[in-house]
Amino acid sequence: MSAGALLLAFGTSFLVGFSGAASPGPLLALGIRESSRRGFWAGPYVATGHALVELVVVVLLLAGLRPLLSIPAVASAIGILGGAFLLWMAWSIARHPQQGAPSTVVPLTRAHGTPYQPVVRGALVTLSNPFWFLWWMTVGAALMSRSYSLGLVGVSAFYLGHILSDYSWYSLISLAVATGRRLMTPRVYAGIMLACAAFMAGMGGYFIFTGATGLA
Repeated sequence: MSAGALLLAFGTSFLVGFSGAASPGPLLALGIRESSRRGFWAGPYVATGHALVELVVVVLLLAGLRPLLSIPAVASAIGILGGAFLLWMAWSIARHPQQGAPSTVVPLTRAHGTPYQPVVRGALVTLSNPFWFLWWMTVGAALMSRSYSLGLVGVSAFYLGHILSDYSWYSLISLAVATGRRLMTPRVYAGIMLACAAFMAGMGGYFIFTGATGLA
């Protein structure tokens, strides 16, 4: 096992995860809403709830997929499904790159209660999102199958890269909201989303190509 292979697994997971984290959805809406009520730290709290749920998923997937990941045809099929889903995500984002921008949200009144409520809400919103389950059954499983070739250290690098992308994105969103959205104009947001869509399309094509090559 080389440090370069681990770094590649970490970096790929981070970039793919960042693309997924930036996609408009209920968790992004929650992050914007909580940030407008609680300030900057709401974003990392929401990401923490999300990350805890995903840790459980990684453990369950590892336990369930371990016998299957050693079969090349299964890993190739998972890669093709994950690549197709990434291409669909890229197309959806490219159609409406400004959807979900923080500047479209009206500020709410200051919230009361413990600062840990966003953690619980982040976990609940994650579990209630069918898109999230589909992502893990396709893209997440494909990335895990690649990381598993490096052993548990590779899976750990995959998970750390993935949650770091969530923390990075939701911290950026919280910062933009807490500073009056000066950092995240609709144009900047659209540019980020289009870049994410382009990366998703590239990774999707790569997953399909390598998966089809493996089956052939």
